[in-house]
Amino acid sequence: MNAQAPDGYDPCAFTPFAVTVDLAVFTLRDGRLHVLLVRRGAEPYEGAWALPGGFVLPHESADLAARRELAEETGLSGSTAAGLHLEQLRTYSDPDRDPRMRVVSVAYAALGPGLPEPRGGGDAAHAAWLPYGTQGPLAFDHDAILADARERVGAKLEYTCLATAFCPPEFTLGELRQVYETVWGVPLDRPNFRRKVLATPGFVRPVEGPPRRTGGRGKPAALYRAGDATALRPPLLRPEGREA
Repeated sequence: MNAQAPDGYDPCAFTPFAVTVDLAVFTLRDGRLHVLLVRRGAEPYEGAWALPGGFVLPHESADLAARRELAEETGLSGSTAAGLHLEQLRTYSDPDRDPRMRVVSVAYAALGPGLPEPRGGGDAAHAAWLPYGTQGPLAFDHDAILADARERVGAKLEYTCLATAFCPPEFTLGELRQVYETVWGVPLDRPNFRRKVLATPGFVRPVEGPPRRTGGRGKPAALYRAGDATALRPPLLRPEGREA
């Protein structure tokens, strides 16, 4: 049943504003944390790097707009974009964050393993993966959004199974450990990490079949898949006093 506006309600009494979505998309490439950025092809901030994103259309939810913009502005296929871990980060609503008009942005963090080379689309002249920390100043308030997203991902690795979202469907414990070391920016003790992971119910489950060679001189490494758990009990805390 459609709800009716109450008597005396005047929508024209409120200043209209636009809603956008912005996406901080992370992946691991060559042992480093990379973020997906687009080079703006139009004003404002023409030529500057920015997070991919765009305006929410009248018929869309913010979640649908985030998936659409991710595919349109980066060239990632619909199936690839749909397979990414995507979660809402927070809302950014400073009145002056966009010089065009009042714009409220719903920001998202997205993670994926081994994501392909992107291509620009929409109002993006170019899209690329850049190592986190090398991107320089971003357009709008995207520096703050990106920093908040990085902090969210790093914190969630401690108490959830989010690290497996950076891994391929089958992975070694060494590859899983590399996720933590790369995002946190600290080395971890290998035996201690292995013990904690295997002692956490539902974190990972072994893959049946022969182990996989990793290119080193050691014995082949066993393969694992993500387990059914979503939370880590107990949490896997980063080394005390050390941050990325």
